[in-house]
Amino acid sequence: MKMFSTKEEVINTIINEQNILIVQDLDGVCIPLVQDPLKREINKEYVKDVSKLREKFAVLTCGEHEGRRGVNRLVEKALNSKTKAREYGYYLPGLAACGVEFQDRFSNLSHPGLKENEISFLSKVPMKMRTMLTIELKKFLPNLSNDLRNKLIDVAVCDTRFTPTLNFNEIFSYVKNDLKKVKGLQLIMEKIMNNLLEDSRKSGLDNSFFLHLMPNLGLRDGKEIMKYATLNEFGTTDIQFIIKGAIKEAGLLLLLNKYISNKTGVYPFGENFNVRNSPKTLNKLIELCKDKIPSDQMPLIIGVGDTVTSVKDPKDNFWLRGGSDRGFLTLIQRLGESYKKKNQVVFVNSCNDQVLRPRINGTDMKGISDPSDDLKFNMIINNGPKEYIEWFKQLASNF
Repeated sequence: MKMFSTKEEVINTIINEQNILIVQDLDGVCIPLVQDPLKREINKEYVKDVSKLREKFAVLTCGEHEGRRGVNRLVEKALNSKTKAREYGYYLPGLAACGVEFQDRFSNLSHPGLKENEISFLSKVPMKMRTMLTIELKKFLPNLSNDLRNKLIDVAVCDTRFTPTLNFNEIFSYVKNDLKKVKGLQLIMEKIMNNLLEDSRKSGLDNSFFLHLMPNLGLRDGKEIMKYATLNEFGTTDIQFIIKGAIKEAGLLLLLNKYISNKTGVYPFGENFNVRNSPKTLNKLIELCKDKIPSDQMPLIIGVGDTVTSVKDPKDNFWLRGGSDRGFLTLIQRLGESYKKKNQVVFVNSCNDQVLRPRINGTDMKGISDPSDDLKFNMIINNGPKEYIEWFKQLASNF
């Protein structure tokens, strides 16, 4: 039995349908993963290929569009121009910050569902992270010089506007041969972020934020489960402090809402729909779609991601399944089944020599999927962003 489709088969499925929407993650898909997020790069030809698809393409990412760490800066750098992207519509359209930062391809921005007091609190988070991390590293790695400690902290504290993040890839690499130390650092990362959550509650923002762990092992009691380091991989490397309700599956519906309104002039979920007022479960999200979107308006959806996990809990003999792309990819698959559309789910192997992650090798999906996993991939991009960009170029040449 054939397990996965070929690249050509998936392209044929897409171009044989008029009404399509490609929804794609960014880091690890079209941007190679790196230890220092400020050293990320995006391919210039890929950016131009995206523009050929116009409204048929949207990003769905926990990264951000704007700010010094935003993907818009990577686009401008790739084009070697601060004006060309706006002039020709080369920015990547869609949803960032896991669902609360929307832009079109000309970088016209909106922040659906965000409140001013939440934005104000978020602006103070990176400095608090820095202070707490400095204290913890002085205790945990006392032999670090001030200079090296500051360099590691500069990389670790990602001062994004709506998703301030601790990224420990560089710190983990510093102690990589000491598994006990890597695990200890994961606990420090978790402690700092939980302290920030407590700070937000004390500031009267009880229900505004949650912690998004990348990668994670799904949910337990409403909280994401840390994936602790093993000899083969670091596990959870990043924790984001993000807006409650900002999950990618809710973001998918916001993208569908905008896509259909562009085609028909009517927002199926209403003009003010956002990830905060969206249903919270897959079944309710599907129910809302079935209720509001007729079959002839629902596009064929192609979902592309790289962060999906599955690990057996040795205590309960139970599969723990997570990853920030799992929810929206599963929703795309389920919507395809509900609407009898040939929706496509594409997985990109993003593991590389800088960021260790599980990867799919042939039929071996250890760490990513398991035999009883409901999520099934239509296609695997084996060799990461470089191969994905080549495939995307082939696809875009049809538009």
